[in-house]
Amino acid sequence: MNRLALLMMIVLVGSGLVLVNTSYEARRLFVEIERAKAEELQLQADTKRLEAERRSEGTSLRVERDARQRLQMRMASPETTVYVSEARGAASGSQP
Repeated sequence: MNRLALLMMIVLVGSGLVLVNTSYEARRLFVEIERAKAEELQLQADTKRLEAERRSEGTSLRVERDARQRLQMRMASPETTVYVSEARGAASGSQP
């Protein structure tokens, strides 16, 4: 009878250790899932923010402002426009 009781005690302790290990692993995985969900929410917020920035960067007002400030460009006017015309002989395909 002592052998049976000893065997049952070993099985009971082993079962308890497996239960503790399983519970620990379940908690660890739950925490990992929650972290992943939090990271997903953060990435979604970042994506929305970046999309809004991208849309604002592409507006014509932004492009015009950057052209004036960074590139020192200005609006074309008749005084600054140079018109180029093609010679008559070159237009018909003949060479002089």
